[in-house]
Amino acid sequence: MASGYPVTPDGRYLVVRGRLWRRSDPHLPDHERARLVAELMSARRAKGVAIRAGDPAARAAARARVEAAKVALGERGPVWWTDGTPDLNRHMVANTSYSAWFTSTGNGDAG
Repeated sequence: MASGYPVTPDGRYLVVRGRLWRRSDPHLPDHERARLVAELMSARRAKGVAIRAGDPAARAAARARVEAAKVALGERGPVWWTDGTPDLNRHMVANTSYSAWFTSTGNGDAG
């Protein structure tokens, strides 16, 4: 479990409310991961400020920063694994090859 959420046996995804979410690239050096997470949190705060201020340009800029940080972390964009397995990010676990595993974890049914 990571952050209280089940992690798939291959370490690629977290399962949150029955949906797969891609994890960060485990090959990133700790200092780089920390820098990117700090940037992600800063960008998320900037997005909230822009929304509250009603500033669509600042919101768009902050969203672009969030996206860039998530891609750099490996949570979006090209997959960080090399075995050719397709990306199942945001898929419902019940509709994937992880369904039986998830059900067997005792986290409820996969759907």
